[in-house]
Amino acid sequence: MPLVYLKEIDENTRFAIWKIEESAEDLLSKLQLSRSEKAFLKRLNKGKRTLNWLGTRVLLRKMLDTPGYVDCPSDENGKPYLVNFPHKISLSHSFDYAAVMLSTKHEVGIDMELVKPKIELIAKKFMKPQELADLATDKRIEQLYACWCAKEAVYKLQGKKGVSFKDNIFIEPFQYSEAGGFLKARLNGPYQESAYTIYYERFEAYMLGYVMG
Repeated sequence: MPLVYLKEIDENTRFAIWKIEESAEDLLSKLQLSRSEKAFLKRLNKGKRTLNWLGTRVLLRKMLDTPGYVDCPSDENGKPYLVNFPHKISLSHSFDYAAVMLSTKHEVGIDMELVKPKIELIAKKFMKPQELADLATDKRIEQLYACWCAKEAVYKLQGKKGVSFKDNIFIEPFQYSEAGGFLKARLNGPYQESAYTIYYERFEAYMLGYVMG
């Protein structure tokens, strides 16, 4: 499971990406799991979901650099958190990659998606008409993924169910750059109103979006 990317955002915050190449058995051998975690894995019924879950936990353990048990449950909204470490965390995975973002100071959110043209089919489900009209005609697919990852990252950071990508998270007009960049988004209810700067960048055939708050 090689580390393929590590980014230090500030002295308190970083994220990493690993390529999942091991079997589920190999990944399990690198972890200490509670009874409830083992039961959860059985419910996943093996396959890619199991590898993705295990991959994020192995990467989290390596980033925390600990030989001990990492207690990482999810709250009632599905947001993962650490019981025995002070870090705020966010987890993502896409196909053969796992991503973990952690910070000792900020709430964080990260999303990783494989870039595919099919996102056009669902664009109207997560973008308002004005957001779509603001996109440049060039590199439209990449822009849609930058917007999706940004909204997903904000959603993970705020950590509450019932927040709509289309109705509650609005992307302001931005100039897309293949070299990466940032965009601004507004979160409007139902639980809070906040403004965020979300960073995006390409990693191989994937788009990354990450945010601190």
